[in-house]
Amino acid sequence: MKKYLVIGNPIGHSLSPLIHNHWMKKYCLVDSIYEKRKIEKKDLKNIVNEIRNEEIKGVNVTVPFKKEIIPFLDCLDGAAESTHSVNTLCKVNNEVWGYNTDTPGFRTSLTKDPSIDIRNKNIFILGAGGVTPSIIETFLDVANKIYITNRTKEKAKELKKLADISLTLMGRKKIIEVINWGEKPKVCDIVINTTSVGLTKDENLDLNFKDYENNNDVLFYDVIYNPKETNFLKDARLRGNKTLNGKMMFLWQAQIAFQIWTNICPEIDDEAMKLLD
Repeated sequence: MKKYLVIGNPIGHSLSPLIHNHWMKKYCLVDSIYEKRKIEKKDLKNIVNEIRNEEIKGVNVTVPFKKEIIPFLDCLDGAAESTHSVNTLCKVNNEVWGYNTDTPGFRTSLTKDPSIDIRNKNIFILGAGGVTPSIIETFLDVANKIYITNRTKEKAKELKKLADISLTLMGRKKIIEVINWGEKPKVCDIVINTTSVGLTKDENLDLNFKDYENNNDVLFYDVIYNPKETNFLKDARLRGNKTLNGKMMFLWQAQIAFQIWTNICPEIDDEAMKLLD
């Protein structure tokens, strides 16, 4: 039996087994199964060794281990290397490789939506966790300005340094500014929650967005997909803003991971999308 996993802590909210087992059944991979496993940081090396020893065929990595897993890997793909964020593991020849499918997954979730244009926009990103570098990477070549805020300011500054390297390689000017938590820049075009606040029903970010009232041009995006509507998105909807959760990002990144493991590109159809509702 070929075993696949999603690892993280917490992990109960993950719907990865639902979608990957659906695709495995759809494409007749009867010898494959996908499960979730709650782990601690001390378990990361063992997970990589299980892949190396072919006890596990492939792994998805979620919070809070997307950066912590890197020292145990043999090689990183381009996006994983530039963002220092890994969410997919696979054995290639005799090496364990780390991939970042979050960046293309997130970008596709925006570019496939005809109502969204990401060019020349001001972006406000809340959080500096494992997925945040992937979100930043998406906008580096198209944004006008990117603001980052995080409760621990140093983490946001580290992300700015990392992104500035990519901007230099692109020949672009520095467009990223770190601001204090609780403060806000002028009204932006896209506001993104990359924190885990919202995974629990009663959690709130406690940030005031009154100046966004009745502004249907602004998109509030939450990378969380379960629950479908966090308080961050509910408040935005009630203010009259556009909202989008992380469902399509989740599906697009999962599609790429599935293809890395199986060489099959699964279809994202109504059946797949309804699984997450």
